[in-house]
Amino acid sequence: MRRACPEAEDAAVLAGDPCYDRMLSARKYRERFRRSLGIRRGQRLVVLNSTWNPEGFFGNGGGEDLLPSLMPRLAAELPADDYRLAAILHPNVWYGHGPGQVRAWLDQARRSGLTLINPVHTWRQALLSADVVLGDFGAVSYYAAALGIPVMLAATGQERLDPEAPLSSFVRDAPRLDPHRALREQVERVIAGHRPLAGPAEFTSSAPGASATLLRRHFYALMDLPEPEAPALLEPLPLPPYDPPLRTAPLHVRTEVQGAQVAVERSTAPPYGAGGVTHLAVHEDTLDPGILESADVITRDGRPDDPRLGSPRAWTSEVLGRYPHCTVAAYVTGPHTCTVRSREHGVYRLTADPESDADPGAYASSFAAWLATGGRVPRGGTTLRIRVAGGVHPVSVEPVLLSDLAAQP
Repeated sequence: MRRACPEAEDAAVLAGDPCYDRMLSARKYRERFRRSLGIRRGQRLVVLNSTWNPEGFFGNGGGEDLLPSLMPRLAAELPADDYRLAAILHPNVWYGHGPGQVRAWLDQARRSGLTLINPVHTWRQALLSADVVLGDFGAVSYYAAALGIPVMLAATGQERLDPEAPLSSFVRDAPRLDPHRALREQVERVIAGHRPLAGPAEFTSSAPGASATLLRRHFYALMDLPEPEAPALLEPLPLPPYDPPLRTAPLHVRTEVQGAQVAVERSTAPPYGAGGVTHLAVHEDTLDPGILESADVITRDGRPDDPRLGSPRAWTSEVLGRYPHCTVAAYVTGPHTCTVRSREHGVYRLTADPESDADPGAYASSFAAWLATGGRVPRGGTTLRIRVAGGVHPVSVEPVLLSDLAAQP
């Protein structure tokens, strides 16, 4: 600053960074922030971040915006149960184009599970939740690197940056996303090979954790007043509302059954050259109702006593009656439970083990695949071991007896 604007030296103060300090203080709540987004154990959160000018990730100055064009591929190449996607877009992106236009541009991605993060109130919590950031030369990517989060740049904006600036050095050194190569391989490699850079943390703040004290001291000195005796404190980052994704895009499901063990992988498009038995799972609220005619598994989320749907018994019966190709209808009643009706075998209640933590829709697809390979549920029930998202999830399967059905609303 002395070199660039020496006349400002007398007015300059060391103030720290309140935004960075709030994130440093809230790091201990990372798991709570992740649960507020509905991120399950074993899932990796990929945060997509864009600053607001034409050279940013969302507006790269070319014939098309890179982020929207990558979204279908990210949703297809990153398995739905292994990865979650969230986007932090600069407020000027939202209010320059309008929230409705941004949501319209990213509608397909949202139906595939993308969460659009509030650009004012919850972006810091989402950033702290991230396992990797795909971003650009904006401040959020730099904050991520300062916090030790792996960052891969999809747009560098190198020509906009002073070559002597710390941000320019970061942009030169950070890994680059190649949109023409397999995305999952790149994401996994940058996570596995991550080594935090010293520069971003050093240059984000030379007084980490001290901004409230420094700023208040300066403000009271300007007013020529004595400081209060109480410590200077920053507002803690609040816990965001629970906001799990509602994925309504059709999912191509690959399964491998070995006895009571079922491996499952779901994505919005079948991976090229992938093996295993496949079926199509579709949420009833899918954008294209016509695809329900070819669905093997149809799902729905709701309360078991929702009067609009009747009951899990009524809804599953209605679905199988309406769609002759469907073999299994699954009514998800909670984060770990669902009621499943098989066209050939009856009604069952699937309940995950207390230590399990995967999407009940994946349990329903696994159960459908197990039945299709000859699995049968004894009167006393059975337990399936579902392999998904790098873990094994025990799920109990119990027949729903006629007396239980009569007791349902």
